[in-house]
Amino acid sequence: MKLGFFGIGLCLIPLAVAAAPVATPYANNNGALPPSSQYTGPLFKLSHAYPAKVAAPAMPWRGAIQNGRITVQNASAYAEALKAAVGKDMPTLLFDYAHWDAAARGWYNEPWLGSANGNYGGREAIHGMYVGTDELDASLFAASGLTKPISTYVLTYYDKVAAQTLNHVWSASAGMKPNVTSTSTQFAEGALIVKAAFVTAGPDVWPVMAGTQAWPLYITTNATTGGSTLPKVTNTYLMQFDIIVKDSQSAPDTGWVFMTLVYDSNVKPGPNGIWDQMVVLGAQWGNDPQANSTVNPAAPLLQNWNNPAAPAYGGATFGWGNRLSGPNDGAMNDIAYKDGIKQQLVKNAQDSSCMSCHSTAQWNPKTNTMPSFLLPATSNPPQIASKQYIVSPPPGSPDWLRWFQNRKGNVPMDAGSIAADFDMVLAFKSLPLWYTATTGKTHALTGFDLRGKRMPPRAGK
Repeated sequence: MKLGFFGIGLCLIPLAVAAAPVATPYANNNGALPPSSQYTGPLFKLSHAYPAKVAAPAMPWRGAIQNGRITVQNASAYAEALKAAVGKDMPTLLFDYAHWDAAARGWYNEPWLGSANGNYGGREAIHGMYVGTDELDASLFAASGLTKPISTYVLTYYDKVAAQTLNHVWSASAGMKPNVTSTSTQFAEGALIVKAAFVTAGPDVWPVMAGTQAWPLYITTNATTGGSTLPKVTNTYLMQFDIIVKDSQSAPDTGWVFMTLVYDSNVKPGPNGIWDQMVVLGAQWGNDPQANSTVNPAAPLLQNWNNPAAPAYGGATFGWGNRLSGPNDGAMNDIAYKDGIKQQLVKNAQDSSCMSCHSTAQWNPKTNTMPSFLLPATSNPPQIASKQYIVSPPPGSPDWLRWFQNRKGNVPMDAGSIAADFDMVLAFKSLPLWYTATTGKTHALTGFDLRGKRMPPRAGK
């Protein structure tokens, strides 16, 4: 296992605390800084000098499929080309953090995730990560040996082509008043967005994590250990890496291709080390609306390819009808729905996918809301039944199928909203946190993870 910078002492001593950011869009972190007794390495620095205009990029992934449309047959070649396209920069980010300079390499972050309004985690200080999901039950990954629940932490970067959109939305007002319009939110062709996902379970708790990269984070939320009142430096482990690209030529129905990598301990490290052990889990370029996977579970998916050679744990949480979704992505949830007059409670129901979730990215500027939740739900935020079940439309019903349509990135899911071109960080994180920080009113979505579960308040700031 490759370790990052990590101090040995973990005793609870007085914290080195920066002033709490107040209405500060470009805060580097949530204000809690690790003491030198726990960590002495580099800290995260938000990259926000978004470019206004860049040249159209080369798109070698198109060449990998002879400049045609992506299909189940050629998706593997496309995915490998997409991985190679970010392979120059991502190994430095993941495995050589001391030499990572996001701005110099042309990678950027969304604003407002550091503010967290003083109550919830926001970006931790070392790597700028924030909670993706808390918590994932060990039963989801029992077959791969997970013995305790896990929390996931994520970090998103936009390349310089994608960052033009961040410029259009945020730069004119220095981040204080987003410009959310039907054109400002749209990404240029070739825009790349990546997301790293680390978990709180090491190889002693989850054997499939043996040998992966460890990142120290300064955190409180940790489903594996039970968490802590005060933040402390804790190792987390690289599990998943997502790459999405705006490519209307290859994927004309939605304009995007989503691809997920997962760590595979059974693959030997190559010349690029652990990066070579990040194996393609699959690719998705549409929601397959023709396949009602409840009515006909065997209906073939025509806009989705899952790699049969990927490690088994990666596919343990595929979404509805086995649509692509990585272990971090929350596509299996406990749901409650009405079957006629009787309420059904279903644990670990397959109810989402990568594109299904991101296709809900929208914002209503009149009400400052995201009308529909990321997952099939009857309200946003979701209602919870029997303490843990998301109240959902019946699987396969017309209401359920709203989450599994092919919409281009400029078409909102709900009338009156502005589509965010599949950018879930903007719609689900940045805009709600902006609203909370600038109005003093807590947005309804603040403090929820992507599975609709409310995260515990962060204490000890």
